[in-house]
Amino acid sequence: MSVFTPAFWEIFAVLAVTAAACAVLGAFVVLRRMALLTDAIGHVLLLGIVVAFLFTGDLASPLLILGAAASGLVTVGVVEAVSRSRFVKEDAAIGLVFPALFALGVILTTMFTRNIHLDVDRVLLGSPELAPLNRFGTAAFDFGPKSGVIMTVVLALNGAFVVILFKELKVATFDPLLATTLGFTPAVLHYALMGLVSLTAVTAFDAAGPVLVVAFFVVPAAAASLLTDRLAVMIPLGVAIGVSGAFVGTFVGFWQGVTLSGTVAVVMGVYFGAALVASPRHGLITQLVRRIRQRRDFYDTILTIHLKQHEGTAAEAEESNLSALHHHLGWTQPLVRVVVARVVGRGWAEVREGRLILRPAGRAVARTATGESVS
Repeated sequence: MSVFTPAFWEIFAVLAVTAAACAVLGAFVVLRRMALLTDAIGHVLLLGIVVAFLFTGDLASPLLILGAAASGLVTVGVVEAVSRSRFVKEDAAIGLVFPALFALGVILTTMFTRNIHLDVDRVLLGSPELAPLNRFGTAAFDFGPKSGVIMTVVLALNGAFVVILFKELKVATFDPLLATTLGFTPAVLHYALMGLVSLTAVTAFDAAGPVLVVAFFVVPAAAASLLTDRLAVMIPLGVAIGVSGAFVGTFVGFWQGVTLSGTVAVVMGVYFGAALVASPRHGLITQLVRRIRQRRDFYDTILTIHLKQHEGTAAEAEESNLSALHHHLGWTQPLVRVVVARVVGRGWAEVREGRLILRPAGRAVARTATGESVS
């Protein structure tokens, strides 16, 4: 049976635009170290939805979306107010505010919506599989899943916001003081950004669920930040990672018949793990190779310094004797053999009559390492 059914393409399209809409803003969320705040917003939305429902009494009311978005902004404001008190740091403030507001939403739900059907699994995990069932269109034309249409509008809004205010957002993200000096009002930009984050989380809540909302906001941007240091590249790269993860996760979910939200989230985690390991500048492999090179250069330089210090002295013959180097340096004989071979291979020294003699290149290395003038 083919995986690539019409339902597959529709669900993938919904998840793709959702991932792109979140990833566009996710770069700024990650760079501002507010990744955990997206998780808080994604769950506190329940409080806003319940409060709005208590006022409207209508599950189809658009005010539920406004209430959910407002709850996200309230979360941001309360977290910042608590963190500014200087009694706790921002991460601790999120840990204090998020459970309290989320628990309040759960309590209000159990108290005032007993007769309303509420799918807890869908609220907590999301059900992108159901997206094709809720259509948007007219009797004459079907535009596709309603959540996909909404997320496309949100993606356009987020994209326009970032394109128009890219310079201001960049300066305010990396240097808020400079942004203030230039008159960019970083506080206004911050709340405008977090307002869009809340709106995106609200609309993505129905399309993908809170788990994927957090994954789409954080993982593509975090993975892209490991692959590039340029913000202008980081944003589209994050979008590409998010869309690709949505495709692979949807394919695996259909193929194995498992939950799509969990599968896509796992795929996103795999993507980040791959970037963390193989990033050409910041990856674990690169760091390992860099440490090995630094260790190698350290031993090579120490050997040249040892030889340079005893050049022209009465102890030079003994201190440069190959058979005695391990004793003078405090190294093992295998290590001495490896370092000597490497130093000779680099043209820093040469073996002559059982002794290791510095060459001009090695002498320059030793002088540079000890702060002497090379000239």
